[in-house]
Formats: sequence, C-alpha cells, structure tokens
Amino acid sequence: MKAILLAAGRGTRISKRIQEIPKSTLPIGDKPLIRRTVEMMIAAGIEPIVCVGYKHEKVYEALEGLPVKFFYNPFYDVTNSIASLWFAREELDDDMIVMNADVFFSTDILNKLLDDKRPVILASDKSRTATGDYFFALGDNNCVRKYGKDIPLEERDCEYVGLAKITKDFVPKFKDQLKVLIDSQKHGCWWEEVLYTLSDKEQIHTLDVDGMFWSEIDYFDDYQRILNYIDKHESK
Repeated sequence: MKAILLAAGRGTRISKRIQEIPKSTLPIGDKPLIRRTVEMMIAAGIEPIVCVGYKHEKVYEALEGLPVKFFYNPFYDVTNSIASLWFAREELDDDMIVMNADVFFSTDILNKLLDDKRPVILASDKSRTATGDYFFALGDNNCVRKYGKDIPLEERDCEYVGLAKITKDFVPKFKDQLKVLIDSQKHGCWWEEVLYTLSDKEQIHTLDVDGMFWSEIDYFDDYQRILNYIDKHESK
C-alpha cells in the first residue's frame, strides 16, 4: 500500500498566525505534524509519497532521514490539490491512502480505515454537523449523495475528515477520472473532486470515525485543539 500526502498548499486561512511555513510542518509535541503522519504510515508498512509546493524546503526538512518519495507542484499558487496529485499520478498503481497533509488523526482511525475492505472510502465524522468545513449528505449504504461547504444543516450527515482509501481494483477508475478533470482544466479543484464526480455512478462509501480524535488545521483554533489533545494523551 502507498500513501500520498498532499502538502503543496499555502493555507491562507491560518497563514497570518503561523508566518511563512506550511501548516503541515507545525510542531505537534516533539515533531512536525507531517513527520508524525509519515512515521505512522511507515510503521503500518505503507510507502509514503508527499506532494510539495509552497515552502517545499520546509517539508523536506521536516521529513529529513525518512524514506519518502517527493513530487513538486511548481504551480501550487495557481492550482489546487488535484494538480499536485496529477504530478504524482505514476504512483497510483496499488492500494492507496490519499490525504491532506494538514490532518492530524489518531492511530485507531488509520487502523479502522485499513480494516475496511470496500473499494473506496472517505473517512467522516457523524458527530460533526453543526459546525465544520466540508459536509456530506449520505444515501444508501452511507454513500456520498451530496457534498459541499454549504449543505443546509438539516441535510448534513457528517463532516469529511480529509482522509481516503482507494483499493487497487478501483484505482484505474480513479486515474481515468483524474485525467478527465485535468484535461478539462479543472486544476483549481480539490483532489477529492475526482471521487465526488464519480458518485453519481459509483458507490463512494464513508467510514464513520465518531469518537476518535482528528482535526484538520484550517484555523489556529484547530491547531490548539490538537495541542490540547497531545498534552492530555501523550504528555505522561
């Protein structure tokens, strides 16, 4: 299995508070967030691949000494994560984890994802519908029916975590749709649009991680929530 971590973006919503560093390199306890994640993947026997762009040298520094393959998106400032994934498309040939590198998640979430054998899964949290960043409305078998930031509150079923697993059998469909979107100049999309735009003809499953800790760092409060969790659970 491989894991592609998308770490090319600037992170404009939090950038004023953290100066000029990629948010995936923020310190969590005694090491950068992205290093914690990569080490978790390596411990699980997963090959790490990292897509970089903004302040890429800071990501290299954070991962120094680890067996990581890097891909650089030189257009990170005018594209979104789908373009970063496109530069790493040659690695889409196995069971895959694809994720946003600014997500902190506990090991039990990774284990739950790995134990689920369905073809494509988006980690989600049913306990978070009142507030959050990106939501799903679910249909049959807890598959994605609607998606977006502005789904009405009464239609929201869960918040998206920023973490997905795609099996090797599904990867060809994923790569074909990735090419369709890139060929259509949809380079301003999030990488997840590859899956969302397949949801009308394929089952895009969700996996509920309610009760397990995770946080995507969009705002400084998100970062502080992670630090509080680490202080409570790992400081002893």
